[in-house]
Amino acid sequence: MAELLRLESLTKRFGALAAVDGLTLALAEGEALGVIGPNGAGKTTMFNLITGDLRADGGRILFGDADITQLPPHRRCHAGIGRTYQIPHPFGGMTVFENVLVGATHGAGLGEREAYADSIAILETTGLARLGNRLAGTLPLLDRKRLELARALATRPRALLLDEIAGGLTEHEVRELIGTVRDIRRQGVSIIWIEHIVHALTAVVDRLAVMVFGKLLTQGDPASVMASPEVQETYMGIAVE
Repeated sequence: MAELLRLESLTKRFGALAAVDGLTLALAEGEALGVIGPNGAGKTTMFNLITGDLRADGGRILFGDADITQLPPHRRCHAGIGRTYQIPHPFGGMTVFENVLVGATHGAGLGEREAYADSIAILETTGLARLGNRLAGTLPLLDRKRLELARALATRPRALLLDEIAGGLTEHEVRELIGTVRDIRRQGVSIIWIEHIVHALTAVVDRLAVMVFGKLLTQGDPASVMASPEVQETYMGIAVE
C-alpha cells in the first residue's frame, strides 16, 4: 500500500524535555494504525504536530506527495487531516446537527446543499441521527464522543486521528464505538488511533506502534507487539525474567 502520511525524524522540545524525539512513523492508504504508550510518551504531542497545533523543532511531515511541516492547521484540515480530542468540546449552545454542519462547511469547505447531505449521512454513521436537534451541551459522554468523531468526519478526512475516544466509556459503549470505527474504515478512511484500552485497538487496527519517552519502541502485528517482553515490561509494568 502507498504511504499517505509519514513522519520523518520528528522532534518537539519543551525546554529540556524532548516530548517527541526523532520519531519516524508512517501510515499507509486505507490502514488503521494503533498507538499505545505510557502517559507522557508523546502520543498526543505527535498528533498536535501532525495537525499543526504545535510546530515541530525538527524533522518533517509528509502527507500524500506534499511536505506539510510548515502549513497552518486549517490548510492541513483542508488537505484531508481530521482529528478528535481527548476531551470533547462541542459548541454547547448549538444542536448536534449544527455542530456537524460547521465541520462540513468550514472544515471541508462544502456548499450548503452538499454540507447538509454530508452531515445527515455522518449522523447516521455515528449513531447520532436521533439526536440531531438536541443541544450538544446536554449530551452524555458517549454521545459527546460520537459528536467529536462526527465533527472530524465532516471535514472529509483522508487520515483520521483518534485521541483516546474510548476513555471513560463502559465496556458496552466501547463495543459500540468499535463498531462505529469499523464502519468508518470501510469507507476507506485511514486511521491513527491512540488508546489505552488496548482490546479496542486490537479489534480494529492492522498494526500497533508503541511509544516511550517520545521515541518509537516497536511496531508490528498487534498480537506480536503485545506479546513482546519489552512491551509488557515497559507499557504494562510486567517484570520479565
